Amino acid sequence: MIPLHDMLIFIAAALLMVLTPGPNMIYLISRSICQGRRAGVTSLVGVVAGFFVHLFAAAIGLTAVFMAVPVAYEVLKWVGALYLMWLAWQALKPGARSPFEAQQLPPDSSRKLILMGFLTSALNPKIAVFYLSVFPQFISPEHGSVFIQSIILGLTQISVSFSVNLLIALFASGIAAWFVHNPLWLATQRYFMGFVLAGLAVRLLLEQRQTA
Repeated sequence: MIPLHDMLIFIAAALLMVLTPGPNMIYLISRSICQGRRAGVTSLVGVVAGFFVHLFAAAIGLTAVFMAVPVAYEVLKWVGALYLMWLAWQALKPGARSPFEAQQLPPDSSRKLILMGFLTSALNPKIAVFYLSVFPQFISPEHGSVFIQSIILGLTQISVSFSVNLLIALFASGIAAWFVHNPLWLATQRYFMGFVLAGLAVRLLLEQRQTA
């Protein structure tokens, strides 16, 4: 199955992905600040459900691609590296927005919170691109079933995202207030995240050249 070294790198990539600003994080933070922790956690249920849409779509699609068009594997790996570079730029570019700048949202019922969380996640282009471009970099037909590897990686990504987003939903107000009073730490976090993402992208590109 997937080597431990590759799995640890994937976990790091999944962690960086969930920590970069995106629709899911902004929605959960805004909902938690505007309607309370319970609403944030309820919304998270819908977000996690949306992840499974991406998971099974990627698992089925990548299995078919790897079997039908082997060269597509290398193409997707390059796209994944470029995607990581794009995420790095989003963190490093001047005027990058902090995810802790909450949007004002009206109170909603639990049913609507779950539905909106699901739609935000299922239609999130950041998650879709991650599953379609970063996943292939950690999957190899030599390590067994592509479908099983995809499921394992998907469940790992979901576990990482759930853990981080749960903490964010529970402590959004306190975290946002702390960053307001400590803007230097917010900038430091952005730059650290950006350079790590860029480093991961360079590593993946160099690895491709070595194995080509």
